[in-house]
Amino acid sequence: MNFQSFGFLAFLVITVSACLGLARRDRNIAAECLTLASVVFYVIGGGWSALLVLAVGLAVSAAAVHYLSDFQVRPTGDGPAAYFRPRPPARRRWCLILAAAWHIGVLAVFKYTGFVTGGRFSLGWAPLGLSFFTFQQLWLLKEAYTGAFRPKGKDLPLHAFFFPTVVSGPILKPQMFFPQLLGERFLHPDGHDFAAGLYAIASGMAKKVLLADSLGTVVDSGWSHLDQLSAPAAWLVILGYTLQLYFDFSGYCDIAAGSARLLGLRMPVNFDSPYRSLSITEFWKRWHITLTSFLRECLYFPLGGSRKGPGRACLNILIVFLVSGLWHGAGWTFLIWGGLHGLGQIIERVWGPERDKLPRVLRWGLTFAFVNTAWVFFRAPGVSQALTLLRTAVTADFRPPADWLMEGVFAKEAAALGMLFPDLIPWVSPALTFALFALAALAALWPRNTARRMETFPPTPWRAAALALLTAWSVLSFTGVTTFIYSNF
Repeated sequence: MNFQSFGFLAFLVITVSACLGLARRDRNIAAECLTLASVVFYVIGGGWSALLVLAVGLAVSAAAVHYLSDFQVRPTGDGPAAYFRPRPPARRRWCLILAAAWHIGVLAVFKYTGFVTGGRFSLGWAPLGLSFFTFQQLWLLKEAYTGAFRPKGKDLPLHAFFFPTVVSGPILKPQMFFPQLLGERFLHPDGHDFAAGLYAIASGMAKKVLLADSLGTVVDSGWSHLDQLSAPAAWLVILGYTLQLYFDFSGYCDIAAGSARLLGLRMPVNFDSPYRSLSITEFWKRWHITLTSFLRECLYFPLGGSRKGPGRACLNILIVFLVSGLWHGAGWTFLIWGGLHGLGQIIERVWGPERDKLPRVLRWGLTFAFVNTAWVFFRAPGVSQALTLLRTAVTADFRPPADWLMEGVFAKEAAALGMLFPDLIPWVSPALTFALFALAALAALWPRNTARRMETFPPTPWRAAALALLTAWSVLSFTGVTTFIYSNF
């Protein structure tokens, strides 16, 4: 079930109304209702087969968490003389290894069989949101093993299937999610929660439907006709995808955060104006923040982090980003993208303080150019196509972008303008395309983003009117809207 659909809006209204209504009488029953609604949401989007796969994974996690969390409460006698001892460390370690191996193995079988076998064998499908589910369960196991957090078993299904995050995250760290289920605001949101939630949903819809999908029209046309692009057109396609991906995924996260807020839950910030970054390292502190946190805590630190010298630290960084690339997709283009970001951070570490002495605008320009270039491999269907687009971008072919590249941008709006001003028809598509890119770039670089505004959002009549207009425009544009890019991962 796509977020940008009438079906989701109806589901959200029914779920929120039912859960909040039940919470007035019994919050435990309301929480169970929310869990059931989340499972129904997943079945609608992923089907029963996908639910079965994830349910087995959840059962494995629940058993492992129970064993790992219960290691200090094992009675060895009767009566007052009874005492407690921890489970043997070796058994706890093997419990963690086996449970983690199950999750990684399931992900590998469904997602990487075709890549490893060169396409000779593939299952042909993967459960919806499997990559996000896997990392979230691994994080849960790690926290239970270290004793950093011990969740209650009855809350594990809601953590695993919570409908705003089950498809594309954010990846929920246990300490961020479970304590909220015991808080006063869970299923008892106040007026500010409702205002902030509706604001985030409206903003996310506009990002996805009006910006990301419109940019995607240019991007898809360019990738479909690589041999016909000029250098300016190639840069338009490259920049278009950079902005499209940001508004697509951050739009999803805004809707997820807003939906959760209506239920009295706060989601972690997953995007914090990443294209304002002055370095690759800073970029990963602002882009997909929950993934970065997971990789740092569950992979980089266990590998030794930077404790074993600069050489080992650089190797660990490269491993982390190769894993990140492979997690996003089973293909050489994703590995190259991850490797580029790993090498970029290594170069920054070697460059050291000297880089920080460069003018801010130059550091921003170098970072933004690097991110744009790396995204080419992320989007490309193959390495050769990525190299073709990059070669075209640096040629001396300065022809302006062809009209066909911009066809379909705000198609309904363009048709209406063409009817009102027939003499301006040749200029409508280029003008709308320019306005789209200018507005998208401004929104991406604006200092205060949606996630930050949610915390201090003051509902006023003119803000309500503006959000209502954006929502109406987005809803009217639902027809033909594509799914969120990250739901493919």
